[in-house]
Amino acid sequence: MMLLVPILTALVPGIIILLLTWWFSQKGFPFVIKMLPGILLIIAAVILFYIGFVNIRGFEGGAYGITGFTLTIFSIISFSIGKKDTTNQHSSI
Repeated sequence: MMLLVPILTALVPGIIILLLTWWFSQKGFPFVIKMLPGILLIIAAVILFYIGFVNIRGFEGGAYGITGFTLTIFSIISFSIGKKDTTNQHSSI
């Protein structure tokens, strides 16, 4: 239960961020806009980890750390989705 609840809590915003990044990349937004959801997610993950480590401490703080770590994984996936070029580039040979 100590591991499952923080991971499931991070699952909802993580999936929302992945879908938002995918939508941005499909619509052809600039690179900075495609990276923005991942950047915001990594900032949120660092803040959660800091709050859990410094302010709360103990097992309850560990739950915040697990949530922050899971959000970090989602942000890395978001960065890879945003970095991928989805425009159709056909060569005219």
